[in-house]
Formats: sequence, C-alpha cells, structure tokens
Amino acid sequence: MTDQILIVLHQPTSSPGRIGQLLSRRGFTLDIRRPVLGDPLPDTMAEHAGAVIFGGPMSANDTDEFVRREIDWIGVTLREEAPFLGVCLGAQMLIKHLGGEIRPHPDGCAEVGYYPLRPTPAGRALMEWPETVYQWHREGMDLPSGVELLAKGDLFENQAVRVGPAAFGVQFHAELTLAMLHRWTTRGAKRMELPGAQGRRAHFEGRGIYDPAILRWLGSFLDLWIACDPRQREEPRRAAAG
Repeated sequence: MTDQILIVLHQPTSSPGRIGQLLSRRGFTLDIRRPVLGDPLPDTMAEHAGAVIFGGPMSANDTDEFVRREIDWIGVTLREEAPFLGVCLGAQMLIKHLGGEIRPHPDGCAEVGYYPLRPTPAGRALMEWPETVYQWHREGMDLPSGVELLAKGDLFENQAVRVGPAAFGVQFHAELTLAMLHRWTTRGAKRMELPGAQGRRAHFEGRGIYDPAILRWLGSFLDLWIACDPRQREEPRRAAAG
C-alpha cells in the first residue's frame, strides 16, 4: 500500500495544519495540490492511501471551474472506496457531490469560534468525540440519502458524516494550529462580527480549555480513518491469488 496522502488546499498560503503533522508522524508523505492554482487531481487513488480536501473562503455553491472539478473528482474516491476526508468546505463538497444542498443559516448566523458537538448513536458507536470544537463557517449542509450522521451541532445541525466504508466529512477544524488561529482571527476579523460568531478573545480562551480533547480526538480519528480502507484487506487476497 502506498504511503502518500493527497492533500487538497485552496489558497497559496494554506496549510494542512495538525492533520498534516499527525499524518507525517504516522509515516505518510503529503502530496499537496492546489487545484485553484491549476494543479491536477489524479484519475485514480491507486497511488494514494487517502485524500483530504480542506476548507477555504469559497463556497461549494460557487461556479468556478476548480470548485466544480473538485466536487466531481470526489467520485473517484467513493468509487474506489479509498479513505476520503472533507474538512468544512471539503465536507460540503462531498455533500454537493451526492446531490445535497449547501445553504446559509436562515437567520444569517455563523459558527466562528468554539461550539458544542453532540455525537449521534452511530457516532458514539464509532469513537469518543470532543464536547466542543472549533468552527469557521457560515453555510451548512444537507443530509442526502445514504449519508450517515455522526455528530450534530446547534446552529448548524449536520456536523460530521460518513459515506460508505471510508469517506467522512466534518464541518469543524480539528487541524487548527496556534499559528493558524492567529492568522485566521487577524485576516478574517470581519467574520467575528457576524451573528452567532464569537469575539477574538473567546477564540484564544476556548483553545486553552478545549484543544487538548480535540487533539486527542484527531489522532484517534486519523488512525480509524486510515484503518477503514477496504483496499488494505484486499491486498492479501490478491497476493495469495498471484
């Protein structure tokens, strides 16, 4: 099995944060691509152990060519049952690919800061979840047929989902590093003025309280995510047949 993870980012300065750090510590190499800058996406996942599409300032409803291309490309991971993780925008792209809709909050609210998370019975059966997570979004996602809900929120209900054996999407940002928190709350200061958003001070106070549990969850989740790959279980049969 390959040790490459495909990383899809949406800005020149974007980083895979702690997801990238933890995957690297587990022996994976990161194949970073930015379709917004013209980077291609692979025709197959045969050379990758998994793929992560991260967030960005754009919407899954945008008509830009690279947005449509990423949404369509998710079908490659689903057909091959390769591990896929969508984070915020990436999760919304997964839902969009499956025919669901991405919508703003009816009252114009945003989740920007730390907010409660409630696992569903399916989510609790899968693993333990943090009680509070970091959010940075103002659109939510539907739950199309065939999508399993793993965790809920208050302002935006659908927070974590699973599709098939190895595809997941989360609205929240467990990948956030302290440097990213400084950068987001500086460059995105206007977002903290939206209804429902928290002020900058609350972001840093929340990190001190909630981040240890989020980091523990992320490590456990990534181990589970990689282990969900059905292709790993098929390799011994192929070798025996050969």
